Amino acid sequence: MSAISLEKLTKVFSSGVRALEGLDLSVRDGEFVVLVGPSGCGKTTALRMVAGLESITEGTVAFDGRVVNDVSPRHRDVAMVFQNYALYPHLTVAENIGFALTNRKIPRVEREQRVRSAAAALGLSDLLNRKPAHLSGGQRQRVAMGRAIVREPSVFLMDEPLSNLDAKLRVQMRSEVLRVHKTIGAATLYVTHDQVEAMTMGDRVAVLNRGVLQQYGDPRELYDRPANLFVAEFVGSPEMNLYEASVSSSDELVLGSQRLALGPAAAVLAPFRGRAVIAGIRPEDLGLDGAPLAAGPGMASLVADVRGVETLGSETHVLFSIDARRAAPSAGTVAGAQDTLLGGDTHNGLARLDPRSEVRPGERVTFRVDPRRLHFFDPDSSGAIR
Repeated sequence: MSAISLEKLTKVFSSGVRALEGLDLSVRDGEFVVLVGPSGCGKTTALRMVAGLESITEGTVAFDGRVVNDVSPRHRDVAMVFQNYALYPHLTVAENIGFALTNRKIPRVEREQRVRSAAAALGLSDLLNRKPAHLSGGQRQRVAMGRAIVREPSVFLMDEPLSNLDAKLRVQMRSEVLRVHKTIGAATLYVTHDQVEAMTMGDRVAVLNRGVLQQYGDPRELYDRPANLFVAEFVGSPEMNLYEASVSSSDELVLGSQRLALGPAAAVLAPFRGRAVIAGIRPEDLGLDGAPLAAGPGMASLVADVRGVETLGSETHVLFSIDARRAAPSAGTVAGAQDTLLGGDTHNGLARLDPRSEVRPGERVTFRVDPRRLHFFDPDSSGAIR
């Protein structure tokens, strides 16, 4: 039985805005599930409905099989960590962590033991007598987490808890949150707009867009087998290169003026012979002709003009252009610099290469790509072609 079960969960505000539409989602006991999507997609609304802070228009929220739609937030055995730490400035770290226990009149000896245990798990043992004003951002966030942990709830809800931290501290705190999660073992539903955060933290990830669940699965599944164009664009950094294309009667992918031999990959496109498709190429699946990644039989060739080179130390990004039109961004995504046809020094593609790759702007290069690594989507439905 799932620790958290959402069935047909729907939220319509009084203004008529449908923030969430028929969300079906389950979180197993001890599982860390991430809700991810762009701003306004409904993820925080869903979390607040699970917590009981937002009324439910339709559908059910159940904990361990018990429907809690009409149960007040304080009786749901849920702890929530917000983006805003909301610490009491006049209380010490220990008093902030134990505040809920004090309100519940937990005996002092037990209260102090639980506070010390939570502080030890979060590396706060030496800070128990400090006030929030004397803590760093990361320490304050840990205090907020401690306040949730000390209650020993059956369900943890986290609403973008790391978004106020700087990039380096955010990476450190990701590991900290997961370590604490494994220690506590409670079912956790975590909300973020950062797809990198989602992919590195979640046992499973639910991608939302405009209140509708797009795909729910483990991070590798979302990356390797995106269900539709939105997921393909949203998951991955740098994002997938997506182009308008078509399939010839001779089983070649027509990409602008170029034709790529599809080989065995043509079988999946048989129903689309003579029709338009959208073709996707992950930046890391493009290799320079002659490089190890590009070796082997059955590789297709793609000729491109280099528009720019970005050296990142660990890898090199090559901005290139081909004479194929970049597919229009799907609903809910933001058009970027690559959403162009050729013109001037603009680019409509990006390749992620080895840091020692010697490529210069203005050169014409040949990329090699394994056709089995290409992604295809129906331009009418936006769904993946399997």
